[in-house]
Amino acid sequence: MNQLINTESPSHYDDLEKKSVLELITDINKEDAIIAQVVKSVLPHIEQLITAALTKMQGGGRLFYIGAGTSGRLGVLDASEIPPTYGVDEGMVIGIIAGGDQAIRKAVEFAEDDTSQAWIDLSKFNINTQDFLIGIAASGETPYVLGGIAIAKQKGIATGCIVCNQHSSIAKEADYPIELLTGPEFVTGSTRMKAGTAQKMTLNMISTSLMIQLGKVKGNKMMEMQLSNKKLWNRATGILMQELGISIEDASTLLKKHHSIKQSIHAFLTNK
Repeated sequence: MNQLINTESPSHYDDLEKKSVLELITDINKEDAIIAQVVKSVLPHIEQLITAALTKMQGGGRLFYIGAGTSGRLGVLDASEIPPTYGVDEGMVIGIIAGGDQAIRKAVEFAEDDTSQAWIDLSKFNINTQDFLIGIAASGETPYVLGGIAIAKQKGIATGCIVCNQHSSIAKEADYPIELLTGPEFVTGSTRMKAGTAQKMTLNMISTSLMIQLGKVKGNKMMEMQLSNKKLWNRATGILMQELGISIEDASTLLKKHHSIKQSIHAFLTNK
C-alpha cells in the first residue's frame, strides 16, 4: 500500500472555519479549476481503456463498475443514466457499490474492507470474459475494489480502474489504469470533492464515447433515448422536426404512433 496517499494529504488551506462564504467558495473554485487539466493529462490512458471496453461491448459484452462510498455512488449514477439516455438494456452497464443499494444513500460500515465481497457481488450477474470491469477508488487501495479487480483478472476478465493516486495497488493490478492526480482536497481527505469531480468527468467520457461508438448517437443527438417524461417527449419532437424538416404536428403524430425517434424516422423515410 502507498505510504503517502496524496488524496489524504493535508489541505493547502487552513482555518477554514474562520473564512467567509465568499472566501470558501473562491478557494474551492480555485481547486476545482485544476481538475479539467488533470483529466486532460491522462487522455491517452482513457482512450486505451475505452478502446478495450468497446471491443468487448461490440462483441455483446457488458461494462461493470465497482466502488465504495463516493466512488461507488458515481459508478451507480453513471450506469443508471445510460438506459434512459441511450435506450439500451439496463443490463449493458452495471454499477455495483460496496454494501449494496442501501449504501447509495447511507454509508454501510466496513463494507469497503472486504476483499472477497466484490467478486461475490459480480458473480450474481454472471460476469465473464466477454465483459469489462472498471474499479473506481480515489485512494487506489480500497480492499473491496482491489479484491474484485484481482479476482476478475485471475479469471481472464479485462479490467480498468479510475484512481486518484500514483502507483496504487489497484492501478498495478488493472489492465488499463487511469490515474487522476488530483492532490490534496480542500477539506483534508474529503474525496467527494476534487477526486469525485475528476472521476465523474472521466466516467462521462467513458460511457458517452462508448455509446457514440456503439451507434446510439446520430450527429449530436440521442436517437434512442427513452421518452419517459414531457421534457424528453418535447426534445424528441424537436429532433424529428430538425432531422426530417417536418412540422411539430407531424413530428408529434409520428412519436405517438411509434414511441421512438429512430422508428419514427425509419417510418417517415419508408412511408410506413
